[in-house]
Amino acid sequence: MTAPISEQLDTDELLESGQRKMEWARQHMPILDSLRESFEQNQPFAGERIGMAMHVEAKTAILAEVLAVGGAEVAITGCNPLSTHDDVSVALDAVDGVTSYAKRGVDDEEYYEAMEAVIDHEPTVTVDDGGDLVFAIHEDYPELIDTIVGGCEETTTGVHRLRAMDDDDALEYPMFAVNDTPMKRLFDNVHGTGESSLASIAMTTNLSWAGKTVVVAGYGDCGKGVAKKASGQNADVIVTEVEPRRALEAHMEGYDVMPMADAASEGDVFITTTGNRDVIVEDHFEAMSDGVLLANAGHFDVEVDLEALEANAVDTYEARDGVQAYEMADGRRLNVLAEGRLVNLATPVSMGHPVEVMDQSFGVQAVCAREIVQNSDEYGAGVHEVPDELDREVAEIKLEAEGIETDSLSDTQEEYMDSWQHGT
Repeated sequence: MTAPISEQLDTDELLESGQRKMEWARQHMPILDSLRESFEQNQPFAGERIGMAMHVEAKTAILAEVLAVGGAEVAITGCNPLSTHDDVSVALDAVDGVTSYAKRGVDDEEYYEAMEAVIDHEPTVTVDDGGDLVFAIHEDYPELIDTIVGGCEETTTGVHRLRAMDDDDALEYPMFAVNDTPMKRLFDNVHGTGESSLASIAMTTNLSWAGKTVVVAGYGDCGKGVAKKASGQNADVIVTEVEPRRALEAHMEGYDVMPMADAASEGDVFITTTGNRDVIVEDHFEAMSDGVLLANAGHFDVEVDLEALEANAVDTYEARDGVQAYEMADGRRLNVLAEGRLVNLATPVSMGHPVEVMDQSFGVQAVCAREIVQNSDEYGAGVHEVPDELDREVAEIKLEAEGIETDSLSDTQEEYMDSWQHGT
């Protein structure tokens, strides 16, 4: 059985380092700070056991800490084998009410053993990023479902998985689609993924964006962010898409739009943001130039066909820490970052999304967890949109923290907007 992280590693130096990272994040997360005060006073999670599968780094640690302050017993593990910061995991394990099983660099067996260790706590609420925890419970521990009141899903890929389960009548408890709220989608996906992916690639490679041709696969919210931020750093941007309206949107924003088969020979850097598999495959590798960078900012490590790349390589070696070079028979070198996993979280220098961005996303997670505990009878099994008043609550906390005031509708304006009788 997997032991807590504090029993797996020498923790003395890691503990201090992790606590420093958490303190830095805590200083810049006013939403969670406000919710911490409320949760500490009202204890909304008293008696609840919250199971989490997330990217275990400093911002996530503050969310887990706030849930524990609210009365929960929290058990957490990673949702990606390379995104855990071991020092943060150790520091989180030292927080009252929290047990962390997350460890960086685990293999598949260790990854799922840690997931099972979280499930052994028999959670009554699940907080997930990618859907692995929810899936594992349904697949292997269905006896726990009756005692789970519901949960929250953080990311696009996880929501897609949950909706597919829901469509097949396989999702047996309520889950909030946190990813789909404006406070998450418009900031986390656009600014968070855009900024953190480019920063991680630049720090890992020590290369400039200026003058590069960047191919962005997918023009959803994450793709829009990556394209916008790359263009802002003086890169030329090509977008590939399968959805015609998104392709048209990218074209109207001024980007070149073409199939990946054509973009393959044009790009210097390829960044996938689709959440789908086989976005870059063998035929594309054959057309790529020497020295290209291949990075995934979607979710699972299936967007770039690494098996085909390795099969066609005559040699592979670590070009830099976090960069694996694949040398082709003709001498071209194609460079994969972070083993094809999330580039903004899995490279050795990755820090994930900016703190302020994750404060918003995790604020939504926290209020959704509170809602599912307090009003579970109102939600049946399946995927649920986050109630708009919860999303607005988080936005209002953020505006207040920033010292920003807004207008409000007058009674006359409210009446006008609600009436169908007013015309020209």
